[in-house]
Amino acid sequence: MRGAILHAPGDVRFEERDDPKIIDATDAVIRTTVTCVCGSDLWDYRGINPVEQPTPFGHEYVGIVEEVGDGVKNIKPGQFVVGSFFASDNTCPNCRNGYQTNCLHREFVGAEGCQAEKIRIPLADGTLVATPEVPDEKYIPSLLACSDVMGTGWYAAKAAEVRPGDTVAVVGDGAVGLCAIIAAKELGAERIIAMSRHESRQKLAREFGASDIVAERGEEGVARIMEMTGGIGADRVLECVGNEQSMQQALKSTRPGGNVGFVGVPHGVSLDGEQLFYSHVGVRGGPAPVRDYLPHLIDLVLSGRINPGKVFDLELPLDQVAEGYKAMDERRAIKTLLKP
Repeated sequence: MRGAILHAPGDVRFEERDDPKIIDATDAVIRTTVTCVCGSDLWDYRGINPVEQPTPFGHEYVGIVEEVGDGVKNIKPGQFVVGSFFASDNTCPNCRNGYQTNCLHREFVGAEGCQAEKIRIPLADGTLVATPEVPDEKYIPSLLACSDVMGTGWYAAKAAEVRPGDTVAVVGDGAVGLCAIIAAKELGAERIIAMSRHESRQKLAREFGASDIVAERGEEGVARIMEMTGGIGADRVLECVGNEQSMQQALKSTRPGGNVGFVGVPHGVSLDGEQLFYSHVGVRGGPAPVRDYLPHLIDLVLSGRINPGKVFDLELPLDQVAEGYKAMDERRAIKTLLKP
């Protein structure tokens, strides 16, 4: 088969690779229907995370099951499946508590690269969710979004404890931030403030449920949120970027007693204990437990209630994966969908 390999910063190649095989009895092999480039992949692409050797790339996927190990009981060949970027058994105490990305037996699915024609999925029964039937093509981009960015946006809202009637601010206008707007809307937020300075993303934010747009960043962005909330701050703030400025913007935009849900992978972020102590702001985040949300999110997609697949504004053949990275790096695309 063929798949994407990151050789060095800015150097993604589409190359021949060994076909994945069943290694453990709990594995499945799926043929990829669609995959995509994630904003978090750009940390490696830009060299912010070190690239020490050629590395298979990508961690978002949907596809058709081709083969399962002898220990797989619920997932069957021929099923269309959606899975999380972390494999989990879905039975350990952490999984039962709703934190499958901290499964005691977790494995990073992206370790073997999901931007490929086929993928090996460990712990298949606990990781994959099958749709009732092979879905209509119109739903597939949104189901792909559920494998990461929609699930991550949902976790941002759940971690911040968004409730009906809340005022919610979303820091970050990438695919996760836009999906966090969908989540906040679904959880009953009355006012959703999207922090974005890009017209195309502002338009999609409003389509997803944002009531207000704030283009300012940093201290100016904080001042604008305070002005809009009577000097108090937002009830919940969803941090979907992962740098120091975005985290400070989130913390300072939250009212006393409010919560920050942070899902941007942190780079150079530090939290001041004294600042947190006197702010009365709660903070929760981490890798989204997508597997916990997948059944509900799949139902929302297949019922037509949500359409997070609209975050894919560039579609390319998988063999043009390098252009998909380049377009996102240059902010010509929000998110690139790749078809094998």
